[in-house]
Amino acid sequence: MLRERENGGGQTMVDAQARRPGWQWGRTAQTQRALLDAARDVFTRQGFAEASIADVVERAGSSVGSLYHHFGGKSELFLALWQEHQMAYEEAASKAVAAARQAGVRDPAELFAAGARAFLEGSWQRRDLALLFSAGDGPPGFEVMRRQRGHEWISQNDALLRLSDTPLDRLYAAVLTALIAEGAREVAAARTRAQAMQVIDAVIEYATRLMADGPARP
Repeated sequence: MLRERENGGGQTMVDAQARRPGWQWGRTAQTQRALLDAARDVFTRQGFAEASIADVVERAGSSVGSLYHHFGGKSELFLALWQEHQMAYEEAASKAVAAARQAGVRDPAELFAAGARAFLEGSWQRRDLALLFSAGDGPPGFEVMRRQRGHEWISQNDALLRLSDTPLDRLYAAVLTALIAEGAREVAAARTRAQAMQVIDAVIEYATRLMADGPARP
């Protein structure tokens, strides 16, 4: 615990430490983390609509003023949690693809499968959040953000699979992306890890069959 000792100029040691950027940033990051963790617990148990700011700050051991200072409100806190969840998905998939490339994999379909498996495993690891964000219970504008993220994901898969910018190729990438998205929801809803792994294997198998045929050609 910090002690309020006065230095020679009459300033307390707490005041001096509070002016150090590293100390201040550490406190800020700690407070934000506590609020995000509390929001995860409250939102996943109660849903966005039923959850209250009071529930979150009580769980975090923080204050309403601190929540508004760091996030702006309940909606912004929900969106920050969602963005963190999306970043975790993206980081896991990117690392899996990079590891496959390092191991000598060059086939786009195999690279896609590696990234998809990592994505799906993330849905089991963070199944509480995966179910929360797929439930349709979010702040105004959330569904628009989700759709936009879906379009970005399709474009990323389009690039990974080295497809051309044609309607049929875009549809092909969209079908594969939708398969992974639906699979992720089923993984999150699984009762056991063994069941979740069975779903993941099935999704990868379906995707592999689709990629074996490739996109439709006129």
